[in-house]
Amino acid sequence: MTLARVPRPSHDAPAAPLDFEAVFQREFDYVWFSLRRLGIATGDLEDVTHDVFLLVYQQLDRYDPERPLRPWLFGFAYWIARDYRRLARHRVEPVGDISDFVDPRPSTFDQAAVRESLGFAWTSLEQMHLDRRAVFLLHEVEGYAMPEIASALQIPLNTAYSRLRLARAEFAKAMQRLLGGAP
Repeated sequence: MTLARVPRPSHDAPAAPLDFEAVFQREFDYVWFSLRRLGIATGDLEDVTHDVFLLVYQQLDRYDPERPLRPWLFGFAYWIARDYRRLARHRVEPVGDISDFVDPRPSTFDQAAVRESLGFAWTSLEQMHLDRRAVFLLHEVEGYAMPEIASALQIPLNTAYSRLRLARAEFAKAMQRLLGGAP
């Protein structure tokens, strides 16, 4: 998987300001899907994604072009998702229909196996605490280094490593339980 990175500015010239419209157009799908993985209900995704970009717009002058863009955006998505999930009306969310995440064509045996695996993975993620889920997704799914994750989520590096360790254990335990193994 290749990660989109913001070009590094020349050391001779000051960094050009980030073009918000270009970032919005290029990264809307990434932010939307990140929010979905963080547990935002499908019906609220568009509004919550726009909330993220409103914050991004307000903080655009604070972006460091020496750092990758996507972890910075994920940090905003994480904070908005955390606040969203704290609201009483959002505390209980069913796992939902995984058909949003799989190919809707008639399934073959392989597609059925993929669907079942994705269902187990989504269920395992849903059971994970949001703080640990954010670190897990950025590291295990997005492939970012722990220092970038800690910076994006504004947490100490050791805390990020601790959350990753706990998230991996939670994920493995949930998957084992779902697959019928001993807890």
